[in-house]
Amino acid sequence: MRIKILVVDDEESLCEILKYNLELDGYEVDYALSGEKALTMDLSSYSLFILDIMMDKISGFDFAKRLKNNIATENTPIIFCSALDGEDDTVMGLNIGGDDYITKPFVISEVLARVRAVLRRSHVSQQYAYNLSKSIHEPDITFKTLRIDRNEKSCFLNGEPVTLTKTEFEILLFFLTHRNRIYSREEIIREVWPDDVVVSNRTIDTNITRLRKKIDPYGNNIITRLGFGYGFKETN
Repeated sequence: MRIKILVVDDEESLCEILKYNLELDGYEVDYALSGEKALTMDLSSYSLFILDIMMDKISGFDFAKRLKNNIATENTPIIFCSALDGEDDTVMGLNIGGDDYITKPFVISEVLARVRAVLRRSHVSQQYAYNLSKSIHEPDITFKTLRIDRNEKSCFLNGEPVTLTKTEFEILLFFLTHRNRIYSREEIIREVWPDDVVVSNRTIDTNITRLRKKIDPYGNNIITRLGFGYGFKETN
């Protein structure tokens, strides 16, 4: 599948020139004549954005900020291509998150070379991030015949998979990594639920009741201390 590039520039003739030459170089290219039009497109499908700066309503700088604030496009490289040739403009473009800055008028061979270089750097950094993520392997958590695979987010009992909800999994993981101590409901909420979620005591009690049944016979290891909270004891 060919690499997709989006050119955003209000000069249609320039867009056509870039599209023609980039496609000759093997890329798939779309263009939008305004930032507003570009925002209606599937931006997550592109591997590179080439942006003009001086456009009506949404400037190239503003458009780039939106890209960087969107989780789907925050890591997609950006090349600014503008008639603004001041040092301050270049510095601002790079500080916003641009990977390169080309001034108009440009030589098309230079544009193609810079596109290749930016995409090459992007590929290397993505491969590095992928390799790094693959190398971070968290060891399993076990208690007798109960096992949690933290990498696959799975639970096994006697070698058989146990179907847990995300909340049940997080509670069990917390208990197995913090054994032999009683935790208040408030402490469990802080560890398991997002900060912006309101959780009642009944919600905690219900999740723990279900969890006990699912990990039987080790459900009895999750103990209740009335007035205090819950904990996981290695022995009863």
